[in-house]
Amino acid sequence: MADTAAPPPAGGSAAAPAQTGAAAQLRSRAYVRLLVLAALIGVPISAAAYFFLQFVGAVQEWLYADLPRAWGFAGPPLWWPVPWLALCGVLVALAVRYLPGAGGHAPIGGIESGQQPTPVDLPGVLLAALATLGLGAVLGPEAPLIALGAGLGVGATRLVRPHAPQQEVAVVAATGSFAAISALLGSPIIGAFLLMEASGLGGATMGLVLLPGLLAAGVGTLLFIGLDSLTGLGPASLALPQLPPFAHPDVAQFGWALVIGVAAALLGTGVRRLALLLKPHIDRNIMLMSPVAGLAVAGLAIAYTATGGALSDVLFSGESSLPALLENSADYTVPGLVLLLACKSLAYGVSLSAFRGGPVFPSMFLGAAGGIALSHLPGLPLVAGVAMGMGAMCVVLLRLPLTSVLLATLLLSSDGLAVMPLVIVAVVVAHVLAAWLAPRPSPEPEDPAAE
Repeated sequence: MADTAAPPPAGGSAAAPAQTGAAAQLRSRAYVRLLVLAALIGVPISAAAYFFLQFVGAVQEWLYADLPRAWGFAGPPLWWPVPWLALCGVLVALAVRYLPGAGGHAPIGGIESGQQPTPVDLPGVLLAALATLGLGAVLGPEAPLIALGAGLGVGATRLVRPHAPQQEVAVVAATGSFAAISALLGSPIIGAFLLMEASGLGGATMGLVLLPGLLAAGVGTLLFIGLDSLTGLGPASLALPQLPPFAHPDVAQFGWALVIGVAAALLGTGVRRLALLLKPHIDRNIMLMSPVAGLAVAGLAIAYTATGGALSDVLFSGESSLPALLENSADYTVPGLVLLLACKSLAYGVSLSAFRGGPVFPSMFLGAAGGIALSHLPGLPLVAGVAMGMGAMCVVLLRLPLTSVLLATLLLSSDGLAVMPLVIVAVVVAHVLAAWLAPRPSPEPEDPAAE
């Protein structure tokens, strides 16, 4: 069929009409109202995200620190994770099977920002997330926060404007996700890139969608800071400790970037393949297999703890234990780090297949642990190894290269700019090799009618 699109005007380009339309929308009263709504909803959504994260942290602290002491133990005994992770499997299975929204999207698919959960979906999402994060499964809070922000944004829009067009609802849902996720990651810019890459935004309209989200994220970040001081609960966002100064990369470190990129692609692909292998079996009998998956995660944590490690190194997302890992990196031996990588990777793969949460923080923790282990070898400073490891592992599990570079560099503060060239190389190598190692989709059978 002939192309009926009008040709671009002389001296112009095909993108000119779209750019003109975007500029007109930017000047419209409706868009200004949308920005005001974004700033307003950023406050309650960010507050909800803040208290959700604080509640998760309180549950973890109570179950794995306060309760063992109350029962007369000096610390959690070896068997301690077993009942809690079995309960985790039961609760997640109930949420997935019986509640609206199926507990949120399965984390093996990475970050999904285009979802628009309705308020009725949120109880199931929150139950699955609280069970996963609070009871010890190896997943992070970012995916539930994205769903929480989007669901609250949709609910607020339907409450204020019951007949709002679907496009406006979609923008507000994305805005809610921005507000919920950005303060967790420590920067509205990282949140913007994550959601932009995850949703595939592009073209002249990208700015129209990003501006409300950035505004809500900025308001949300200020609210997080205010709530930290008002409540006395402490920060809920990731903050890495001060690491040794890093001057500039050299040739040997670029060689290490290739090695770390390849190693991350192999390890991350192994985690993903394990999750893909287990997921069909879990889905077929979720009420039985989810608790079994929880017991497997508990067994891996027990195996690591039996050698002198801490339960928190293997359990949970790694968001809270990553700063401690970096701060006490000198206390970890290379064999201990290798065992930690093995147990955490297997627990991560099992959790991806059975539970609900996000893939960001476990991948960052694994990358940092691998970087610390390799930094014992000649030519690789600790900061460079940690940064390249985090970026390379993130890109394999998230498949978002720009976000992975930003996560690994902006969180390192003053060292970030100096180490960024190395991170870029490691991320690119890991991203490309992981694409080659990914399972090939089976070819579709030919349609005889098309002959």
